[in-house]
Amino acid sequence: MTSYSAPLADMRFVIYELAGLEGIASECGFGEASPELIDAILEEAARFGAQVLAPLNQSGDQEGCVLENGAVSTPEGFRQAYRAFVAGGWNGVPFDPHYGGQGLPWLVSTAVSEIWNSANMAFGLCPMLTQGGVELLGAHASAELKALYLPKMISGEWTGTMNLTEPQAGSDLAAIRTKARRQGGHYLISGQKIFITYGDHDFTDNIVHMVLARIEGAPEGIKGLSLFAVPKFVTQEDGSPGRANDLRCVSLEHKLGIKASPTAVMSYGDGDGAVAHIVGEENRGIEYMFTMMNNARLAVGLEGVAIAERAYQQAHAYSLDRVQGRPLGGGKPAPIASHPDVRRMLLSMKALSEAARALAYFTAGHLDRARRHPEAETRQQSQSLVDLLIPVVKSWGADVGIAVADTAIQVHGGMGYIEETGAAQHLRDARIASIYEGTNGIQALDLVGRKVAGDGGRAALALLAQIRATDSGLAEGEGEPIAAVRRHLQAGAGALERATGWIVETYPDDPGRVAAGAVHYARLAGVVTGGWLMGRAALAAAAKLAAHEGDREFLKAKLNSARFFADQVLTEAGFLASVFMEGASSISGQDHDRH
Repeated sequence: MTSYSAPLADMRFVIYELAGLEGIASECGFGEASPELIDAILEEAARFGAQVLAPLNQSGDQEGCVLENGAVSTPEGFRQAYRAFVAGGWNGVPFDPHYGGQGLPWLVSTAVSEIWNSANMAFGLCPMLTQGGVELLGAHASAELKALYLPKMISGEWTGTMNLTEPQAGSDLAAIRTKARRQGGHYLISGQKIFITYGDHDFTDNIVHMVLARIEGAPEGIKGLSLFAVPKFVTQEDGSPGRANDLRCVSLEHKLGIKASPTAVMSYGDGDGAVAHIVGEENRGIEYMFTMMNNARLAVGLEGVAIAERAYQQAHAYSLDRVQGRPLGGGKPAPIASHPDVRRMLLSMKALSEAARALAYFTAGHLDRARRHPEAETRQQSQSLVDLLIPVVKSWGADVGIAVADTAIQVHGGMGYIEETGAAQHLRDARIASIYEGTNGIQALDLVGRKVAGDGGRAALALLAQIRATDSGLAEGEGEPIAAVRRHLQAGAGALERATGWIVETYPDDPGRVAAGAVHYARLAGVVTGGWLMGRAALAAAAKLAAHEGDREFLKAKLNSARFFADQVLTEAGFLASVFMEGASSISGQDHDRH
């Protein structure tokens, strides 16, 4: 497996040119987020990722985690790496300084998180869930509960988990059976949860589990679920861990990938019940949990970006080193990077990675605006855009990660199928991203049902208006790359607009017909928004080249990536729209109970 180097040039370009960090810093109260500070943070994160986390990626995959005598051990070096991670203050980048956070934009934290997941996705899952738990508690917990847990979780001294899934209740949370009963000033939890990432480990002294359960006497279905904070060790009044709580890790899952991340089956209340503190009000657990779930969905899409970047770097390095075959037209044997089809594969990996990164960062930037912008109208517009794009970032980002990791194996040829090269690990690790935090099919249903049909298409049409507005800039641009991007973006925007209108018209009377092809609409939305952001990137790169600013080689490469994406990815838009609108009949008409 090759070494990892964070793509800082592209990260900076996207942060400033596409996500608009300077405007976010000045308008949203992040005055301390100067370019100098952000550069220093990214440089140090890149160093930590390359020198501390990346060297553990392959060894962690080979060693895996072990449950022995009721305790989970992570692979060699992981515990020490986590301690260094906490010592560096990395867990608190986007959080409230009142509780020990650094108070920086979520956009900055998003870029830093990409580095952790590229370097070592199995490691990055732990702080990802802890940060989701922090956001949940910060938004919905009582002042007492915040004081009890937030300082330790923001520092990373304690970690957090998300406990939704049960053996009989996968994505159907209405079927949850975990029970809660009141006892004095707290509750006692009993039940079993599965697929709990970092449900137990040896990193920290305590773990705070966010658990969905039904209080005795509560209504059936999701409206009767409440949310609880359940610590591994019962927290004492002074904030220190006390006695062991009535919960345990029953087993660890044996998985296709992310093997260094312990995925636990958790049992609560084998005795009297696990001591738990309710978060917010009773019977509003689903509402509160969506705060953590949406945080995780953005993070999962970013995992796809991260793995795509890592897989691309490895394939690119291999293609320059592997000598095989002669170039077309003759000559000496040459590196495979000189062959047209290999160049095509490498460009597809690069362009997809860059477009998915742009979409994730763009969404994170609007998350900052939705929370901190002084004008209520701007906050609302940004929140609507975030709500619309979260399922797109999650599903398309995950798919990009899988596709790029798969192409990386192809670039390696037979050597890609051999575990020693490390190329296969990237595909195995990436594969989970389209499944967890709601499968991509569920994300697509959320997109077409709640986010598009639910508001009459207003948020989607507002996004399309932004996409259309870029056309005037492209029209004034010079050169064939800009002209090609404009041509394909116009067609792609038209396809997305037609498909959006069809949802609004069709969904009220025939939701099943829309649902049958919802994944195609989600992919269409990813391709078009990704193509739009690559178009904006092309305009910014061309402007800098004309002004003789920046790294000319990087800027020319960015123009080429945008052209490739327009020619070979954005052109899929018309096809996806057609399949979405016309391909449902064979699905809805097939009786799969009999065939």
